[in-house]
Amino acid sequence: MTKIMPEWTNSSSRPIKVSLLLFDQFSNLCLANCIEPLRAANMQGTGQVFDWSIFSPDGSACQSSSGLDVLAQAALPALQSTDYLFVMASYGHSRHDTPQIRRLIREMARRAKVVVGLDAGPWLLAAAGLLDGRRATVHWDLLDSFTERFLAVDVEQARLVRDGPVVTCAGAMSALDLTLDLISDHLGMAARLEVEALFMHGDPPVDQSKSSKLSDPLVQRALQLMRDSVEKPLSLTQLAQILSCQSRTLDRRFRARLGAPPGKVYRHLRLAAARKLIEDSPISIAEIAVRCGYDSPSALTRAIRQHYGATPRALRRG
Repeated sequence: MTKIMPEWTNSSSRPIKVSLLLFDQFSNLCLANCIEPLRAANMQGTGQVFDWSIFSPDGSACQSSSGLDVLAQAALPALQSTDYLFVMASYGHSRHDTPQIRRLIREMARRAKVVVGLDAGPWLLAAAGLLDGRRATVHWDLLDSFTERFLAVDVEQARLVRDGPVVTCAGAMSALDLTLDLISDHLGMAARLEVEALFMHGDPPVDQSKSSKLSDPLVQRALQLMRDSVEKPLSLTQLAQILSCQSRTLDRRFRARLGAPPGKVYRHLRLAAARKLIEDSPISIAEIAVRCGYDSPSALTRAIRQHYGATPRALRRG
């Protein structure tokens, strides 16, 4: 079998449509981990790459498990077609498991290219018959009862399971994994790293599940070293020495996981850090150049213009 290499950069010719179906008592954190990375990805590009809409079964507002009301933009039957249908349920999922909801989910799933069950959402997908004969997961608190109830489903204790056009997630943090994967699928690994930096910059490397595209521990450690040394960049030889590996090993693993060599990824991380400072702080370009390892403001300006197609001043205004 030929291994598919990841794309470092990618683009979409049209907005990717994401439809989120909420049920009462859904998880706020799960919803945020889906929407916020997509918003951040849109900000990194030149247009609205991801276009999301919120639905409820009947179009009424849904109340989260923490008591916050979220207004639906429409009732689910109004959905015409979508790239992704996210089914999001949490506490009280069993009371949503009705014949009417099952029929509605089956019908709407035919209008989606990919169906995603989040938290307790896989329970509703399974009840609708969409997981029969497929591998799937669910929130781990429900794993035993889910396994007993849905005998036609191949249940796995995993954060994230993909089986054809159906994806199931175990909870809020796996929703973040899924959304980051979605960003890399449509925009490339460079965009994913920029979004990750907004949410996890300065944190220790995350113990990713085996389903993650960044599950390689060596690549994770190298990325953290790169982020920690933006101001005084290390040479690739120094990186390899610190990581106790050969430079060619580091290069091979980066290309396999990220679709780009370490040097290109390192420059991207430095420029992403510079862009964040330009857009979110009043710090001078000269100071930002120092903080991001550039010899002069002019060197940073040239690099920013080449990478983002805009000057630092234009980015700051925008």
